[in-house]
Formats: sequence, structure tokens, C-alpha cells
Amino acid sequence: MSTRGTGIYFDGVAGARNEVTIELEQATLVVRGAADGDMLARWPHDELEPVSAPSGMLRLGRVGSPVPARLEIRDVAFAVAVRALATGVDRRTRESRRGRVKVVAWSVAAVASLLVLGIFGVPAVASRLAPLVPLTVEHKLGRAVDVQVRQMLDTGKSGQPFECGAAPGERAGRAALDKVVGRLEAAAALAVPLHVTVARRREANAFALPGGAIYVLAGLIDRTERPDEFAGVIAHEIGHVAHRDGTRSVLQSAGLSFLFGLVLGDFVGGTAVLIAARSVLSSAYSREVEASADTFSVDLMNRIGRDGRALGVILDRIAGAIEPGVQALADHPDTRARVVAIGQIATPGSGAALLDGPEWTALKQICAGR
Repeated sequence: MSTRGTGIYFDGVAGARNEVTIELEQATLVVRGAADGDMLARWPHDELEPVSAPSGMLRLGRVGSPVPARLEIRDVAFAVAVRALATGVDRRTRESRRGRVKVVAWSVAAVASLLVLGIFGVPAVASRLAPLVPLTVEHKLGRAVDVQVRQMLDTGKSGQPFECGAAPGERAGRAALDKVVGRLEAAAALAVPLHVTVARRREANAFALPGGAIYVLAGLIDRTERPDEFAGVIAHEIGHVAHRDGTRSVLQSAGLSFLFGLVLGDFVGGTAVLIAARSVLSSAYSREVEASADTFSVDLMNRIGRDGRALGVILDRIAGAIEPGVQALADHPDTRARVVAIGQIATPGSGAALLDGPEWTALKQICAGR
């Protein structure tokens, strides 16, 4: 077995590349200048440690050295001799490999933990966290989501304003809308003010954002046949506002994005808000959440003396398409059960009508654009 070989030595101070001869003694490795034979280093075998190197090269350092000195050996036969005598090299190579395996394993475990937390933990945490979110924070969240929602809904293809109710021929309809909302809002006694927007869209839909904003799409007004049906839908959305369902939905849908944002450095970016806005438009609430909002709607309609069963009528007519998805859900599986449940707790309307004939006509024409 060869006990002498050649290599390249870097002393870790000057950075110069030194051609050297290497001598293997019983307990040490001696490095000498190839030209003059001067000893440049003496490293005990048990202090040698492998350093990452290209294939075909053995690169060594010294454990505990105050400078990053390095020794490179390309002679394969001599490298084998070094490994045979300097048992610490192979030991530390194995330790280094085990260390890398541990790092990879911990990294995989961390990602898996995030995924498990996102799939199972975030929804549970969101349900408990939503009621604790300060109203000021909920308003800020709602405004951020509102910006994204408008960008998604306002395609500009109609050539008319996105919101209905501002044109001269639409102002009477806006006044009728405010009358209905005002009566419901007064009875609901919410902690947040409501702002209802009618959007110039064909879909028969309505949805609530965090913080009290409610969107009604023009197609829904087209499908309603009397004021109580329209009011029942608005009361349903007020129920979501009162229960803070929009905030809970946003936390559930965007929560994983927030978690990965912590890892990727985009915690305060717009990704989570974009995901939240999409969830408002496309994700369905659970059966329990919808049933709770239906019950709120019927109770509120009963409170103002109007027909709570009207919500079931409009739900049945559009087959459950009301919120939160923009596209109508023609085969919604829960519609019949919801209609039956509404009928069991609703009472016939006996109070003052929400709107008279001309006011109802005006509301139906709130998006006429004249």
C-alpha cells in the first residue's frame, strides 16, 4: 500500500495553490512542498474530515482548524491508502451522509406537517379564530377581498358601469333597494354596517364578503317575483355577515397560502387575498353553515312580519344557486331539504309590505341603464 503521494494544498490564509507531496505516518499525515520539501502541515489521522468534492477527488480538511485549509488528492490508489489509515475520514463521511439524510428527512417532515395542517388543521383553527378577529381587521380584509372580487366580476364587456343604481333611470331602484336593506338591517341590529351592491351580471346569485359587504348579481333580481323573495335572499346573506362566515371561509381557503408564505417569504403578498377572493366566488359553504344562514333569514323575516317561506320559493326556482358560486348549481343536492326546513319554521307575512307596486317595479329595473 502506497504511503506517499502527491496533491494540492491550500493553507486557508493566502489562498495560494501549492503542489505538495503527502506522507502517511502511523498517526499523522504530513504535507511537504513538492519543490523544497518544507513541511507545510501535519494533521493527525483522527482529525481529518472529508469535504465535498467533485467525483474522482478526495478533499480533506482538519477538524477544529482555525483556518479553512484544504488538501486535494486525485491519485485514486493513494486516496484509498489515506482512507485505510485515516479511519476518521470514512467515519466522518458516513456521519456527513447521515447528517444530509437527516436534513432531507426533517425537510420532508416539515413540508408534510404543513400539508397536514393545511388540510386538517387550518379549517379547525379558522372556525375558532374567525369570531376572535377584530372588526377593524375584518373590515380591512373585506376591503382587500372586495378589490379582487370586483376585478374578477367586472369584465367591462357590457360597456356600462359595473354597479347598478347610479344612472338617472336607476336611482329609484336604488332607493327601493335601500328601503328593503334598511328595514332588514334595523331588525338585525348588526355590529357592522351593511353595504349592498347590485352588480351588472347575468348570474342569479348573491354573496357576502367579510366586513359587511353584500353583492347581488342582477340575474337574481330578474328571477325574483316579489319583494319578499328578494328580501329573503338579502336576509340570508345578512346571516352570513352576522355569523362571520365570510371571514371563516377566507381563513380556511387562504390559510395554507399564509403558512407557505411564511416559508417562502411572501407572507404579506397578495397571493392569499387572491385565493380568498376566488373562494368567495367559487366555494360552497357547508350544509350546516347554509342551514344556519337560512334559519337567520327566516327569523329575520318573521321579525319584520314578512313571509319567511319566500326564501324557499326562490331557492327552489333557481335550484340552490344562491351564493357563493357565480355559476348556477342546477343540481344542488340540498335544495329540497333546505326548502322543507325553511317551511317548517317560517310564518306567513302579516306586517307592512316591504315595497309598493311602483317601488318593486323600480327595483326590478335597477340595472336598466337609462
